[in-house]
Amino acid sequence: MALNISTVVLLGVIMFLFIRKGGMKIWHAVVCVLLGFYVAGTAIAPSIRTSGNSVANLLGNLNF
Repeated sequence: MALNISTVVLLGVIMFLFIRKGGMKIWHAVVCVLLGFYVAGTAIAPSIRTSGNSVANLLGNLNF
């Protein structure tokens, strides 16, 4: 659950920065949010969640 909240916060910050600095319009952000809600209700949602967890684990295991 902590990974999901961290991901949501990170994506929220990125979206905020795009709106403020990158010229992203508020309507683009609304469409992205709505798309996320619709995708979460489809059969592909578990695959996306698993892929996100795999990438997070990969990044977590990197040593610099």
